[in-house]
Amino acid sequence: PEKKVSRRSLRNTIIFDLDGTLMDTLDDLTASVNYCMEKYGGPVYDREDVRRKVGNGIYVLMERALPGGRKNPHYADCIRDFPIHYQKHMLDHTGPFPGIPEMLDTLKNKGYKLAIVSNKFDAAVKGLNRQFFADTIEVAIGEAEARGIRKKPAPDTVFEAMKELGAEPEECIYVGDSEVDIETAANAGIPCISVTWGFKSAEFLRRQGADHIVSSAEELTMCILRTFS
Repeated sequence: PEKKVSRRSLRNTIIFDLDGTLMDTLDDLTASVNYCMEKYGGPVYDREDVRRKVGNGIYVLMERALPGGRKNPHYADCIRDFPIHYQKHMLDHTGPFPGIPEMLDTLKNKGYKLAIVSNKFDAAVKGLNRQFFADTIEVAIGEAEARGIRKKPAPDTVFEAMKELGAEPEECIYVGDSEVDIETAANAGIPCISVTWGFKSAEFLRRQGADHIVSSAEELTMCILRTFS
C-alpha cells in the first residue's frame, strides 16, 4: 500500500515576525518615537514604555504615544515624520538577537524556506532584511494596506509570503513574540512558536494561548526540527 505522509512532516516553510523575534529594534524605535514627541510636544518615553506600545504598526504606535491619540493635532505629522527619521536611524543600535543568524543558517541549510512578515512599514522591513538576512530569508513583507494587504493579526501578510514562496498553509510554521503573532497564526490556520526574548514574557504568552514557547534561538531550532519534522 502507498505510504501515508503526515501533514506534520510537510512543514518546510518558516514565517517569522521581525521586531522582537529576529531583531532587537527597540532602541531605534524608541529614538524615533521620542524624536516625534520632542518635535511636537509629547512626552519622552524610555525603552520599556515603547516596548508596551509596539506591535500593531505605526498608526497604533503613534496613537498610543501621543496625548489624545489620533485626535492630537500633530498625529498626521508624526505619521509622516516617524518613518523618515526611522529609516535614517534604523541601523544605529539594531541587530539580530543572539543566535539568530546561526539558527537561520541551520534552517536554510536543511532546506527550509524562510520569510518575514511584519507590521513595520514595508520599506524598513525590506531594508533590514537586505542588511542582515539577505543570504537566508527570501521574502520580507511589511505593512502594505495601501495594496489591500491588511496588517497582522489579519492573515494577509502571511498568505502573501506563502504566495511568494510557493508554499501552502500545511507546509508552514509561524514564529513570533506577541499575542498579535499568536492571533495571526491562528487566523492563517498554521501552528505558532512563541519566543520569550522579545516584547512579551512567557507568562503573558501562555495566558494568550501559546502552544509552543521557547527561550533561545537554539531551543527554537530544536522545536522546529523535533516537533514539526
